[in-house]
Amino acid sequence: MLAYDYPVLGVFWSMLVFFLWIMWFFLLFRIIGDLFRSDDLSGWGKAGWMIFLLVVPFLGVLVYVIARGDTMGKHELARAQAQSQAFQSYVQEAASSGGAADQLTKLADLRDRGVITDAEFDQQKAKVLG
Repeated sequence: MLAYDYPVLGVFWSMLVFFLWIMWFFLLFRIIGDLFRSDDLSGWGKAGWMIFLLVVPFLGVLVYVIARGDTMGKHELARAQAQSQAFQSYVQEAASSGGAADQLTKLADLRDRGVITDAEFDQQKAKVLG
């Protein structure tokens, strides 16, 4: 019975409004995050933007995107580069610490094959670990 009272275009319009509303909330939270992470604004500037966003939300989001959309992109790029650099340094650090384990494995293999003695193994192991 409800399907006859609610036409297909009504369903489409309701879905469109719902998804636009969700996108607006996503953009609002992204703007608030950018606002608090922004180093180029003072505390009063951040407070002013927040008041503007809370008093006139739709207009505030639109004006923020127009006025500071380019800096939002720059902030996002800088944050992505910092994360990439942190990841690269972590990988390099992990790879260098993995080198010690590799050297110990090779030393244990040499000891097991009888190429080096236990005393030489202990001496080389102390050198690798210390």
